[in-house]
Amino acid sequence: MNEPSGPRRALALLKRHGPTVFGLLLLLGALFVVQREFRGLAWADIRGALHATPAASLWAAAGFTLLAYLILTAYDRLGSVYAGHPVSYARTSLASFVAYSMANNLGFQTVSGAAVRYRFYAAWGLPPVAIAKVVAFTSLTFGLGGFALGGLVLVVEPEVLPFFGDDTARWAMQALGLLLWAIVCAYILLARFVPHFRLFGHQIDLPGFRMAVGQTALASADVAVTALIFWALLPPAEGLTFLHFLGIYVAAYTAGIAANVPGGIGVFDGAMLFALSGYLPTPVVVGALLLFRLYYYIVPLFLAGLMFAAFEVSQRRHLLDRLAPERGVAMSFEVPALAALTGLAALVLLFIGALPPKPGPLEGVFELLDEAASHFAASVVGSLLLVAAYGLVRRLAISWWATLLLLLNGAMIAWLRGEPWWLTTGFLLVALLLATVRPAFYRRARLTSEPLSVETAAALTALGLCAFTLALVAYGGGVADSSWWGVVFAEEAPRTLRFGVGLAGVLLLVAAARLLRPARPPALPFDQAARERLAAVGAVPPPLADGVVFGEAGRAGFAFVKRDGVWLGLGDPEGEARDRVSAIWRFRDICEQARVDPAFWRVGPDLLRVYGDIGLTAFPVASQDGAPRWLVCRAERDLEALLPLLPGAEDAR
Repeated sequence: MNEPSGPRRALALLKRHGPTVFGLLLLLGALFVVQREFRGLAWADIRGALHATPAASLWAAAGFTLLAYLILTAYDRLGSVYAGHPVSYARTSLASFVAYSMANNLGFQTVSGAAVRYRFYAAWGLPPVAIAKVVAFTSLTFGLGGFALGGLVLVVEPEVLPFFGDDTARWAMQALGLLLWAIVCAYILLARFVPHFRLFGHQIDLPGFRMAVGQTALASADVAVTALIFWALLPPAEGLTFLHFLGIYVAAYTAGIAANVPGGIGVFDGAMLFALSGYLPTPVVVGALLLFRLYYYIVPLFLAGLMFAAFEVSQRRHLLDRLAPERGVAMSFEVPALAALTGLAALVLLFIGALPPKPGPLEGVFELLDEAASHFAASVVGSLLLVAAYGLVRRLAISWWATLLLLLNGAMIAWLRGEPWWLTTGFLLVALLLATVRPAFYRRARLTSEPLSVETAAALTALGLCAFTLALVAYGGGVADSSWWGVVFAEEAPRTLRFGVGLAGVLLLVAAARLLRPARPPALPFDQAARERLAAVGAVPPPLADGVVFGEAGRAGFAFVKRDGVWLGLGDPEGEARDRVSAIWRFRDICEQARVDPAFWRVGPDLLRVYGDIGLTAFPVASQDGAPRWLVCRAERDLEALLPLLPGAEDAR
């Protein structure tokens, strides 16, 4: 096989890592803004701002939240009509509310809005092509609203855009607004005169003129009403009209989506703080941010989680007696939710590192404890906790241990700094919840399962040296009252100190991320030895296959075939129950290394939750023996390629 050329290789790397790097840059910029805005701020100021919020504002925000989610439910109703398979409003409301609540908060692939919709609509009998159309329709609808309102704001008040409005020519921002309007108008006109067209090899069916206009109006109302939730929680401010605020909100929300972090945490907040700092005091904005997240994110997520769990139980009631606890498989919602809570705890530590110092319960008793609970220490622990949260998503056992240790460290920092008791309790509660699902983290990392390589040794060395360097700086560098990135941006600090802390901080996080990588599993060729191993674990080797995957203990395995962009496992893994699960995850890792998607053909009901954990959606297929069987795949990307495997696929088109 020929190696890709330089430009093609660079493009592939950009596609793979570009969004992540861009998101990290946005997050770092947001942290810098938060660090600057939180100087001189205390929890007492925020608490005072919360208490000063009128009851009428709280009720208004609650009403706007209800209205916003009611508007969102119409997305799916219109989408099912567009797909040619209308679903009752009660069902589309359930699917829409759960999908948007989970996707807005968690942002992880296993519970993305598309995956949740596939689970609901497949259970209600919609053909796969129709479900794909509903998903595409709902995704496009939201974008139309952002473009329409964003264009309006840029044309009428072009200077409102955070970070750019003051330093960019007015005509340039208005031209950008007109471009956004042109995109929306082009879509509506195409829907009027062109029934469908092809894009990147896919046929796009347009909804028609009236529905396209309805899409745009519905999405614009959704964005505007969601902004009204935040607007209702703010006191009147001179010069801050709703149209002006709407531009700030749309820009901040877009930045949060672009950063690809759950709920836009940090990025959305930093952009709002920066843009509103000239109109309102920081404590007032922070208080409104907290209430907005409570109304629009936290409460709906809690309700959606309960609804989704109830739906899963109702659909699989006959499977409950088969879900043996020794398998160690948590429900697909638990691990992403705990990872999201861990990320939230990490950001709390980062914010603590930006607050001004105050005396703690042991202030001056032990100097070492004072340094251990400093701003600098809080920012380092919070940064490491963000990295550990990523390891939790991948179900690494080493990440479970690291996260527990860092959460307990965070609880100690909050207590020693004299923060409110509920902050310390929150860290301990997240640690307790994580401790209860230890069996869900069963994957080994390269560090613990592979021979020590030069790359791993270098990461370990860098981790130790950088941690030691930062500890020395924290103890004797006179920077205890600043976060580690605050030292980097401090103009009064010596350049050598700024460079050293910045280099040590970045290398520490990179080294930690490199050590929290899953082991690289091998895919064996489908030869006689592989056939014999499959037979030894109880599997029936297929006549033809391209490779074989075994679990980490080698006591379960399955064969697979390679298709263009998709590798297809031939049935469930056979063998020991726990090793069947690790075989599925190893196949996922093998596919990730090969830059293809995993899928499984004719699987049974026992491991459907595990397939859901790795982001696959199940579709029923024809069965010869009468037992239920499914095709599981990444429906958002691979369903069209695998449609020939589904019964009635041609009719569904």
